[in-house]
Amino acid sequence: MGIHERLGLSEVVNACGTYTPLGVSRSSAAVAAAVAAALPEFFVLEELGDRASEAIAHATGAEAGAVVHCTAAATTIAVAAAMAGSDPERIAALPDTTGMRHRVVLPAGHAVDYGQSNLQAVRLAGADVVLAGTEERCGVDELTAVLAGAEVACLLLVSSRLVRPGEPVDLAAAVRAAHGHGVPVIIDGAAQFPRVGELLATGADAVLISGQKYLASPTAGLVLGTRQLVRAVRAQDKGIGRGMKPTKEAIVGVLAALDEWQAADREEWVAREAAKVADFVRAAGRLPGISAREWADPAGLPVSRVVLSVSDGVDAAALAAKLRAGRPPIFVMTDRAGSGELVLELVSLADEEVRTILERLDAELPR
Repeated sequence: MGIHERLGLSEVVNACGTYTPLGVSRSSAAVAAAVAAALPEFFVLEELGDRASEAIAHATGAEAGAVVHCTAAATTIAVAAAMAGSDPERIAALPDTTGMRHRVVLPAGHAVDYGQSNLQAVRLAGADVVLAGTEERCGVDELTAVLAGAEVACLLLVSSRLVRPGEPVDLAAAVRAAHGHGVPVIIDGAAQFPRVGELLATGADAVLISGQKYLASPTAGLVLGTRQLVRAVRAQDKGIGRGMKPTKEAIVGVLAALDEWQAADREEWVAREAAKVADFVRAAGRLPGISAREWADPAGLPVSRVVLSVSDGVDAAALAAKLRAGRPPIFVMTDRAGSGELVLELVSLADEEVRTILERLDAELPR
């Protein structure tokens, strides 16, 4: 009896990508074995954290790294670290920021909601958020005007497809502007692990990454950055970071996932995922009532998605609801359903699941 049957849960075909409400991703057998091996053991957690820092640095090129509970937690803890540093009294005082720089600058278009507003994640540390520019544009001039203000603790930037449409923020230029005012920079790149080198190259003091998305570790947030800021992040375990700490099995799982990532042929992985998308587009294009095309990841990840455009007489939202209501439930992205489009990500799906999606589409589409 499998775990779904044993617990009375639905088996799901996840065509939404690394989507938290569906369990994010699938870990490999090797990562699962590492987690299982860790569960019955004791560790000196400080030592385990040191090994994680070394492994993250080796895998990414960052000076140091830390594991926290998740990327949302990483936002709160990294902001706390920017305000309190490694000072025990300040760490104990948070979220009371008396005597600390406590303003976090954020481009207005980078205020996003991933199930929780990132503005709330910042405020949980005790910080105040100052939005720069507009949702349509935030250039260096707009940032500089705010960064020059009093009590600025850090600049928070978001690298994600969730950012508002409009003129993109030049991340490297934003980092230079902040550093020109002595302000550290944190980049939230939760789903951007394959691009981590590019994000670190901006010069940011910290880059926040989800372990459980494309790295496919257990639930974990990775903070990569300078030794000074990472040291301050780890020090928050004695303060508000205590409730956001990682488990022993999460850290061991991250180590195993990093090993797999470094051993993998990434060019082969990209080619395999591209072929999967191309095959699906060809097959879906032969179904009645829809057309299919590839859509490159808007944030620059080396993966493409499938866009299904429905013809007149087919309601995209209703089609998605039928897929979700069937057995097994098939979940697709419906952000564009109002425009007659559904979006699918096929990463982590087995060939059998891809065939199931095509078969169900064929069955649900009107003749």
